[in-house]
Amino acid sequence: MKLPPLIRGQLVKRYKRFLADILLEGGEPITAHVANPGAMTGLAAPGSEVYMSQSDDPRRKLRHSWELVRAGRALVCVNTARANPLVEEALRSGAIAELAGFSALRREVPYGDSRLDFELLFDDADPSTPTRCLVEVKQVTLDLGDGESGFPDAVTQRGARHLRELISARRAGHRAVLLFCSGRSDTEAVRPAAHIDRAYAEGLREAHTAGVEVLAYAGRITQRALTLTRRVPVRW
Repeated sequence: MKLPPLIRGQLVKRYKRFLADILLEGGEPITAHVANPGAMTGLAAPGSEVYMSQSDDPRRKLRHSWELVRAGRALVCVNTARANPLVEEALRSGAIAELAGFSALRREVPYGDSRLDFELLFDDADPSTPTRCLVEVKQVTLDLGDGESGFPDAVTQRGARHLRELISARRAGHRAVLLFCSGRSDTEAVRPAAHIDRAYAEGLREAHTAGVEVLAYAGRITQRALTLTRRVPVRW
């Protein structure tokens, strides 16, 4: 997925969750929108090298959006709105082998008391094979060290609700998938961050036991594009 042209700056501070003060390379101070409701643990240190997109839409209150941050040797996408389009591109190109071969794709599908990110429909002559697959995507940005990335980075009741909906879908005879999409360039494995949200970690294991498929994909992150290229293990 190609990114719009990005400009570089230095983070001053993130505050009120969705705002960040940034100094551009020339010294100009700006306030950027932060499309990330999480804690962004380890990604919002003052002085960090950050990259922003910019919009000329006069209806926008803030012209700039924070897209990437350099954390150690890694580039990290902090804009959670990028995850679903990135996954959709990978789905349509067949890059996610476990979900290849679908005949139709819908986004933001109502299910139970939630909306799940994707519904995939498969044409299968075998009546024992589910033809409907519900997919929920979670962007992973938390660094756990040694190439491991974790989810969540803050307690997530919404995430727990999505797990319950996936379990319900599986029990109804549908295929159900929780897909971790890494937003880090250094991810070699993903695991639930039980030290942050034990209830979510336990819910994820319950979902897995109930037949929900738990997948994790990572890839390349540059200042020009995001790409999902490889499956990485989920460690429990």
